[in-house]
Amino acid sequence: MQDVLSLILGGGRGTRLYPLTQLRSKPAVPVAGKYRLIDIPISNCINSGMQRIYVLTQFLSVSLHRHIANTYKFDPFSRGFVEVLAAQQTNEAADWYQGTADAVRQQIRYVAEDTCSHVMILSGDQLYRMDFQKMLKTHNETKADVTIAVLPVPRKDVPGFGIVQLDEVGKVTGFVEKPQTEEAIARCHTPGAWIDQRGIASAGREHLASMGIYLFERKALLEMLNVRPLATDFGKEIFPRSIGTHRVQAHLFDGYWEDLGTVKAYHEANLALAGKDPPFDFHSPEGIIYTRMRFLPASRVMGAKLRDCLISDGCVIEEGADIARCIVGVRSRIGKNVTIRDTIILGADRYETDADRATNRANNRPDLLIGEGTLIQNAILDKEVRIGRNVKIVNARGVIDDEGENYVIRDGIVAIPRGTIIPDGTVI
Repeated sequence: MQDVLSLILGGGRGTRLYPLTQLRSKPAVPVAGKYRLIDIPISNCINSGMQRIYVLTQFLSVSLHRHIANTYKFDPFSRGFVEVLAAQQTNEAADWYQGTADAVRQQIRYVAEDTCSHVMILSGDQLYRMDFQKMLKTHNETKADVTIAVLPVPRKDVPGFGIVQLDEVGKVTGFVEKPQTEEAIARCHTPGAWIDQRGIASAGREHLASMGIYLFERKALLEMLNVRPLATDFGKEIFPRSIGTHRVQAHLFDGYWEDLGTVKAYHEANLALAGKDPPFDFHSPEGIIYTRMRFLPASRVMGAKLRDCLISDGCVIEEGADIARCIVGVRSRIGKNVTIRDTIILGADRYETDADRATNRANNRPDLLIGEGTLIQNAILDKEVRIGRNVKIVNARGVIDDEGENYVIRDGIVAIPRGTIIPDGTVI
């Protein structure tokens, strides 16, 4: 596995995750209270024995750089590293990344100068646990030039994915990016019996979706990226035209996998983590997910009622609080008699001092907490928000999508942007 070089793609502007991506890149978005999305692919690499990792970024990447620099430090006598490659002007290119393939091409010298035999390309906004050694085994046994990790999906989900067509031995014979017509969808059908024979219960899932996880032979990657006209995207361009010139293989996967690219998907996936039997378990002893070590005190809960919640380090929850099915991020402070339902609280990056609170009172500004008597339902509170007393954040008008001075509503979920101040008595 030390001969595999990993490239994690940081993604574009992340407009579908706005306002969580208003001031940070998509891989830097917090998840499960104390982690960030980038921790998932990096941890999967480390757990699979792959310790040479580049993260390709371009948008709002300062907090991501800081997180990686403070988290992933390897033995200086090993070959391991996690380094950030930001988009930059060079003599060869002066543009932003135009797509997944273009991002890799603009940083290709780090691949060309490396002694690696294989290159793993991953996305930075997915939640899953995967042993890449099994994928490498499939790749080597089939003598593939590139292997694509695929997941069985039902018919209703097909239009949202890149779907592969396979022959009897799992070689990719066709690749359709997000097919919309019945004809295109039918052409990508994979018999359930074929999936069942490989130890995975198809259970009505008879289409195989690309997970955005690719393993290349180094030589094959360099060849595919240099074919004219130059491609900008792997799924839309490189794979469809490489099927006839290279052996493209599929690797079946059937564990939990979720793309957290939208506000709705992010909200649902996080809240599911707080349930009794979460689909993805951060408490599992296998495949540990690593993150930044914070020197924070244990959380203090005083006479509150908690049900189906994840409470992170350094929180203070006061008397009378009633919190159900919520994620409470680091350093969160929740006041007396607060009621919170189905909500993600990302927390804070600092604690306020007594002097800070005195200044807040002098300026008629709420403290860095959720104020007494507040009601919050079906929401996402970004970091450093200040919620006053007796506030109601409940989507009172029942709208699906909207934006106001201090909130954004997406798919009926109220998101409060980072650093926002909500005065006492406000109703959203």
